[in-house]
Amino acid sequence: MTAAFQNWGLPYDWAWFTATLIGILVIALPLMLAVAMIIYAERKIWAAMALRRGPNVVGPWGLLQSFADGLKVFLKETIIPSSANKGLFLIAPIITFTVALIVWAVVPFDVGVVLTDINVGLLYILAASSLGVYGVIIAGWASNSKYPFFSALRAAAQMVSYEVSIGFVLICVVLYAGIFNLTGIVLAQKGNIGFGFLNGYGFNPLLFPMAVVFLISSMAETFRTPFDLVEAESELVAGHQTEYSSMSFALFWLGEYANVILMCALNAILFWGGFLPPLNIGFFYAVPGIIWLLLKMGFFFFVFGWVKATVPRYRYDQLMRLGWKIFLPLSLLFVVLISGWLMLTRYSTGAAMVAASEQSGALSRDVFACSYMKDENSEPDSHFVDLRAERRTASSGDEWLLDFADGSSAQGRSFDADFGSVGGGTGIEWRDNKGQARRAFVSFSDIVTENGQKVMFLSLDKPSLWQPPGYLCQTAALKENRP
Repeated sequence: MTAAFQNWGLPYDWAWFTATLIGILVIALPLMLAVAMIIYAERKIWAAMALRRGPNVVGPWGLLQSFADGLKVFLKETIIPSSANKGLFLIAPIITFTVALIVWAVVPFDVGVVLTDINVGLLYILAASSLGVYGVIIAGWASNSKYPFFSALRAAAQMVSYEVSIGFVLICVVLYAGIFNLTGIVLAQKGNIGFGFLNGYGFNPLLFPMAVVFLISSMAETFRTPFDLVEAESELVAGHQTEYSSMSFALFWLGEYANVILMCALNAILFWGGFLPPLNIGFFYAVPGIIWLLLKMGFFFFVFGWVKATVPRYRYDQLMRLGWKIFLPLSLLFVVLISGWLMLTRYSTGAAMVAASEQSGALSRDVFACSYMKDENSEPDSHFVDLRAERRTASSGDEWLLDFADGSSAQGRSFDADFGSVGGGTGIEWRDNKGQARRAFVSFSDIVTENGQKVMFLSLDKPSLWQPPGYLCQTAALKENRP
């Protein structure tokens, strides 16, 4: 989109700003609409399970009930307790709501359909979602009321406890995918198991228990039944938001349901193929990826509502015992099992950096450590690793991840550029940090070293058959350090 605005005559800075702003609105506005509709859908689910009608008066089939409730809350007076810390009291719901929105910046709805496709997307989600605990603690403390403060402490302890287990579950996924990029994690699940017919780590016997742990932990992380201890136990108050009214109260609920939708999306993306169809069969790919993702999110939201309507609430000691004595040891055990299994089956060729090629169903992966050759006298073996190039080959084609020594990264795709290399050649095209189109040309050697290493030569901007300047790359590690 940035390139399109540049073609219309805007300078790069304004083109990037305009494209980013449009991308934010395209995600945030439908998300707010989705929050209103899933509240209606959840009330309908609860009503059906209790043999009631649910909302059915405001609008056709009651569809406008959530908007009527929002209008009522908006028109109410904002009351700030006289003894409250006014600044912190007002900023707490803003923190909760903002954190719930910023996480969506890295969620991929399809290949390339993502606001910011950063290489550490999973780490970004873990870090940003952890900030939500500040909104909870600040809300409870700033109210200057003992019951909201008790509830805030309980909520903070609950969030921290289950984030530990979630972190180890994410390690299991990263070990299998070999990448922190969410789009890469989804693509790595293509044909992962079932003779290549199934898409999703959840079908893998080693990762299915972690999918269950993640689903339950995501309920605890968002204070959903049976883990809604922030508004229960000995006192009948609404938790850390007890003293809030009007739109400040509504922001807490908007943030909570935005987090619920996020957790539904992460369950689908990390374990059940995300925007991929459940079956790795050609005609299923005719359905747009965003449709598959929305269907999976809808299923998980139904599970959330189903559990809330049927499962009784835990006691607080049961909640903590589940997190620290069951989920934490179990997730640690599976980190050991999965890493051991991968070392046995994937990394057993003795290469220092990674096996020459690792296979996962229909997907293979080569990782090259590259050193820059300035001229014919350069000695790559004694040089710093200037570039780490990773090629992921799937039925849909090759994708490349390039990590340069200056800290910049790029994700690109191959294009046909056979320019006479003995071992074959290809091209890589991507956009750099300034949005400029870049190209590199790769020539592969037909020689495999005695250590099983693959060798290639990568030149920027123009084809070059093993002639400096360029990068000499091998699948085994050179000196893995950088200046």
